[in-house]
Amino acid sequence: MAVAEPPAPLDILVRDPEGFTIWSGPPFSSGEPSVKLNKVPCTSTKFSEDGSKLMVIRSDSVISIYDSKNLVEIRSLQIPNVLAASISPCGTYVQTFQKSTSPQDKNVVLWKTDTGESVYQVFQKNMTKTTWPSIRFSSDEAVACRLATNEAQFFDPEDFSKGITHRLRVPGIAAFELSRTPGSHVAAFVPESKGMPGNVQIFACAKELQNQPIARKSFFRCSSVQLNWNYGSTGLLVVVQSDVDKTNQSYYGESKLNYLTTDGTYEGLVPLRKEGPVHDVQWSTSGKEFAVVYGFMPAMATIFDKKCNPLLELGTGPYNTIRWNPKGKFICLAGFGNLPGDMAFWDYLEKKKLGSTKAELSVTSEWSPDGRYFMTATTAPRLQVDNGIKIFNHNGSLYFKRMFDKLFQVDWKPESPDKFGDIAELSKSVDSLKLEEPTKQGQGSKTTQASSKTAGSNPSVQKPAAYRPPHAKAAAAVQAELFGVSPSGEMSKNALKNKKKREKQREKKAAEAAGGS
Repeated sequence: MAVAEPPAPLDILVRDPEGFTIWSGPPFSSGEPSVKLNKVPCTSTKFSEDGSKLMVIRSDSVISIYDSKNLVEIRSLQIPNVLAASISPCGTYVQTFQKSTSPQDKNVVLWKTDTGESVYQVFQKNMTKTTWPSIRFSSDEAVACRLATNEAQFFDPEDFSKGITHRLRVPGIAAFELSRTPGSHVAAFVPESKGMPGNVQIFACAKELQNQPIARKSFFRCSSVQLNWNYGSTGLLVVVQSDVDKTNQSYYGESKLNYLTTDGTYEGLVPLRKEGPVHDVQWSTSGKEFAVVYGFMPAMATIFDKKCNPLLELGTGPYNTIRWNPKGKFICLAGFGNLPGDMAFWDYLEKKKLGSTKAELSVTSEWSPDGRYFMTATTAPRLQVDNGIKIFNHNGSLYFKRMFDKLFQVDWKPESPDKFGDIAELSKSVDSLKLEEPTKQGQGSKTTQASSKTAGSNPSVQKPAAYRPPHAKAAAAVQAELFGVSPSGEMSKNALKNKKKREKQREKKAAEAAGGS
């Protein structure tokens, strides 16, 4: 009988002012994570999308590439005046952005991590969210392209020495998004110009299919867009943002959610049931459903299918964030940022709410690759106080918490969800670990074991006392002195005697009054 392979381990990257370290992920055998890599000084770190490589930027303008499995450095690049760096999805390439004084300086360089060689250079005037990374890859690195003036340029990812293999002409293009799994399509955004509406167009990446757009949607009052491809590259969600809300209902402008498909079956608005901004949107890993948080507070959350039919209402509340776990089973609905941090956990397959909790002041949040844990973090420089990490179970119960003086970054090491079993199987394996631990650690005395058994068998276990602030404790002590009542609420012996005397005196007076009448 073949022995089943153990699931891939979960690892957590933690970076503070002294550098980064790697923790072993949950479940923790002793309640605390063990350190797999001691602290390494750095200024920035980033895993590749598949988790195979780790890019580390140091203060001396050195970029190191680590093998994530063995946690050993495999390549080091000395790049002076480096301002930013990005690693490709499979860790094959690293591209860097350096200070430039003239267009003759090709300040964007693509490096091959295996050899450390420069394979492509180009000049880029500035770096913005829409133009960095300069060269975009699909998740399997089968397609590579770059945004240029009035066009998108395509390359051969296996041989960049060929230069630009073909160009997609889109006059006025300001942003684009390459579909990632697979990299079969590209979405291009053209903003409003000279009274003409803005638009988003979808093109095929193959050179012979790029003559006409597959889908197109125009927008008035459009300042910027967010483009969200699904897994499978068949649908595109477009959040259209306007800086000005003509209804004067929102200081932050207005936003609309549009949906386009590559087969042309749907092009239009997603039918949202409440007015207000679109706070967050996310596709499930199957690519067949998407979840939206929208509307003025309290916001509403709804799950739609690929035809924009509502499947499940997650209710309303102070929410602006939604996270779908990698297995597609659990959903976390949360309110972070300027909201108080409420979180609601849902089982999408069973269509029921599992639990709710709070994670105040959270800056980042993400599910673990196995879909069983949800981690939130309060990090600097966004927040300089109360920095820390919280890990919750999939039902919202707190599993682990650690505070830091200052924390810059916390990330799960990416792993394919296919490497892990179903949640029920993982829960059984974790429960078996929990059952084995007491037998291994059971070296206490017989009296303590017996007392723990009796305490466990007694259903009426005394609950812990409620928290009392110091001033309340002092007031309780004064009350005890004045009235003979202990801080816990029990009366002293003298107080009980005095109480009995007073009761007897009342009874005597009542009897005398009754006899006199």
